[in-house]
Amino acid sequence: MNNVNENIEILLVEDNPTDAELTLRAFKKHNLTNKIHWVKDGEEALNFVFCRGEYAERRLTNLPHLILLDLHLPKVDGLSVLRAIKSDESTKTTPVVILTSSREERDMVESYALGANSYISKPVEFEAFMDAVAELGMYWMLLNQTVKTKL
Repeated sequence: MNNVNENIEILLVEDNPTDAELTLRAFKKHNLTNKIHWVKDGEEALNFVFCRGEYAERRLTNLPHLILLDLHLPKVDGLSVLRAIKSDESTKTTPVVILTSSREERDMVESYALGANSYISKPVEFEAFMDAVAELGMYWMLLNQTVKTKL
């Protein structure tokens, strides 16, 4: 396994390549981090977080500082990914921000009930999207204090 998975700061879980590229560009533009790992479906996200499958060589002690999670994902939906992360002792304190196009109240209510740390609806306009991603990155990566679970 290559070192790209070491010291991961952000896990981006996004199946839409355009939204993923915009997110990556926003972080790069604002010099927030160069340690972002992008996965394209919920199954791959769970494998990454829990060190399974192609990520079996990762260490569970190397959790992301932040997970940006879309809800509408192939294979395993975002709410199921969130449920798995927040119900496991080793990962439950990892901040998870829902970054989705869904504006459905039931999605927001269920996300918070499952332990999401924030819920952000993706703005449709390019500049608004870039600004929203930059602001959330600045808060979660630079200002927010986190507690790492002891393994």
